Formats: sequence, structure tokens, C-alpha cells
Amino acid sequence: MKILIKNGFVIDPASKLENNADILIEDTKIKDVQASGIISEESVDKLIDAKDKWVVPGLVDLHVHLREPGFEWKATVGSEVRAAIKGGYTSICSMPNTNPANDSAEVTKYILKKAELANLAKVFPIGSVSIGLKGKELSPMSELYKAGCVAFSDDGEPIYNAQVMRRALEWCEMLNARISCHEEDKNLSCCGSMNESALSEKMGLKGFPGIAEDVMVARDIEIARYTGGKIHICHVSTARSVELIRRAKKDNIDVTAEVTAHHLLFTEDQVKGYDTNSKMSPPLRSEEDLQALREGLIDGTIDCLASDHAPHEEDSKNTVFDEATFGILGLQTSLPAILGFINDGLITRTKAIEILANNPAKCFNLPVGTLKIGSPADICIIDTEKEWTFSRESNLSKSSNSPFFDKKFKGCASTVLVDGRICMKDEEIIER
Repeated sequence: MKILIKNGFVIDPASKLENNADILIEDTKIKDVQASGIISEESVDKLIDAKDKWVVPGLVDLHVHLREPGFEWKATVGSEVRAAIKGGYTSICSMPNTNPANDSAEVTKYILKKAELANLAKVFPIGSVSIGLKGKELSPMSELYKAGCVAFSDDGEPIYNAQVMRRALEWCEMLNARISCHEEDKNLSCCGSMNESALSEKMGLKGFPGIAEDVMVARDIEIARYTGGKIHICHVSTARSVELIRRAKKDNIDVTAEVTAHHLLFTEDQVKGYDTNSKMSPPLRSEEDLQALREGLIDGTIDCLASDHAPHEEDSKNTVFDEATFGILGLQTSLPAILGFINDGLITRTKAIEILANNPAKCFNLPVGTLKIGSPADICIIDTEKEWTFSRESNLSKSSNSPFFDKKFKGCASTVLVDGRICMKDEEIIER
């Protein structure tokens, strides 16, 4: 099967591409990328006209909750990979806080099988650091790695025991894998439901102070320094965490980091109406924190954007704020949020593709995220001019917990290919 993508504006910082070019796909791989004239249109099986659109590597998300196995009323692998494709993502990493947790090869293989049956976005499982996410006994990391896990995390739960963290990093060093860290000292966060501030006092809500994140970031950086291990800081939310990561990188500690679109767009003021769809962990912070996150993303301190896509059933959100579940959807809104930053002049289009595709793949050493010749033909074609509104009707997740409903965006994924197969064409999912 030969597919030719013509007339598009190709952007791939990893290949130093940012110009008009055509892409030839043969079977599952990228065969050639160059100016027009690669091959005659008559000699290909399919032709895709990308005129006036960007052609970029398929987007990569390092932080997605697929809920399956165990929480299928919230989401399934099948439902959420559809949302991923709709959002331009061809590769997503699934967090291990399922039921049972992904602490065995059997669970890893189950997730991979579900992804294979869905046959849309690629799913790279993340294995748990500890058995049952309890932070006490290390999971069989070698077994998980061989079964297909690309990184390790107890996401949703911090690894309190510093000795467990040390041993996990030492083990991961042998596997050349990274630990993705949920940084929260729950003795300090104290079940807080929003940022600790004058606003939380005024609203009568329990506060979750930034120090609860900062102290764990500092600790894990120092353990990584000592062991030589690799850590990835999840959903950075505070200015101090950004500075700690910046200093660690200057010290050549192997630390990478992610930030979410909602932490770049919203401050704690978003929860003034007690909207539980704006409740997430870590919580939305201050304007100062938001600006520091943006600066960290621009200067490379923060490596990539991640959605922290966290589906929840309506009943778990339709309650008082303190008791509502943490988390929001993000797969369909992350790309348009970043396109908005480009339109506003906050970041360049090159930087956008770095943080959405190139860098996430590098963080976890994934064989995706680029348009280099010989790479998997995972491609996202973006219509930068399309104006649309995210709604419950356009949401493809099984759950509908999003603060972005009714928000107007400019730009979206229009066509998506995974391993050379067209999975979405003209914004319509194509299932096989």
C-alpha cells in the first residue's frame, strides 16, 4: 500500500523540517519526505491532499487514564483511543492505577490486547512502581518491562518511602526506563480540593498547598542525583517546582517534566463557581504559578505537554466540591489549546510540535514522534483555520467531565494515520 500526502506544510523539529513538502508512505513506514515530485500520483494507492494544512508527527501523550481494567463505567481502552485519534494523538501512555493495578505482566498484556482490538491509537502501558500502588513492595519491573511497559509510576499515589524510590530508580537504571512521579506529600495536601490561598478560605474549601508538590519534587530530584536514575515529573503545577527542575537540569540530573493544558490556561479563579469539572490534582494554582509554567515550557525546563486525561462518571462529579473526584478530560482539547498559544504569539509552531510529539517520545524512549524516513507512518494533519466548539456531542470519551465544554477553538486534527492506516479522515473516525 502506497499513500502520498501532497501539498502540506510539514513540521518536524526532530528532522529539521519546516517547509512545504510531500510525504510518501509505503505500508507502515515513511518512505520519503521531500518537495513535490517524489512519485507520480498515478502510482500510489491513495492520495491525501493536505493543501493549507500542517502535516506533523502523530501526537504523543505520556499521561492518560484508560480506566480499563476495573473501571469500565468511566472509560475503556476502546472508547478513549477514539478520543485520542480525534485529538490528533497516535500514541498514548496508559497509567497503571486500574483495578487490578498494572503490576503484573497479565494486566499489561490485557491492556495491549484491548488496544490491538480497538486498532486505533497505539497504547504504551506504564507499569506500577509498587505492588498494588501501595508504595511498600516493588513490582516485578523486569517482568513488566518485557511484557511491554515503557515506564513506571504509582500515579495518583506518591511513593512516600524514599528507600522504595531509591531501589526503584536503581532497578529502572538497569532497564533504561524512567519513573513518572506523582509529586504530592499527602501529609501536607491534607485532602485539599483546591489551591490553598485566600480564595480557598473565602470559598470554605480545604486547601492543597503548593509546598505539598515542591517537597516531593525536591526529594526525588536528590534521589535521582544520588542513584543516576531517570525521573519524569508529572503535571507540574507550581513555580517552585519549575525552578527546582530547571536547577536539576543545569546539574545534569536526568529529569524530564510535563505540564497540562489546563494548568497553562486556568488559575484557581476557575473554581469560583464550585464547578467540579475544574477540580483536578494537582489543583489549578495562582497567576504567578501559571506564568512560571508557561516560561518553563518555552525555555525547555518543562519538556512536553500531557493531557492527564482522567475520565469520571457524572455521578462522581455531580456532588459537593470537596467530595467530587479529581480529574478532567484532555485528549481532544490539548492540541487546540496549544494552537491557541501559537495564535496568541506565546509559542512558535516548531515549539508546539516539539512539546506535543518529539519530546514526549524522547522522554520515554518511544519509537514514534517523528517524520524521519523509516519511522512508523504515524501522522497528524492539522487544519489550523477550522473554528469549532468542544461540546458534549463532539466528545468521544465515555465520560464527560471537562471544563472546556462550550469553549470555542481555532484549529484541530483533520486526518490521522497510524502505521500508515488512515484512522481519521476529514474529522471522521475510520474504524476497522
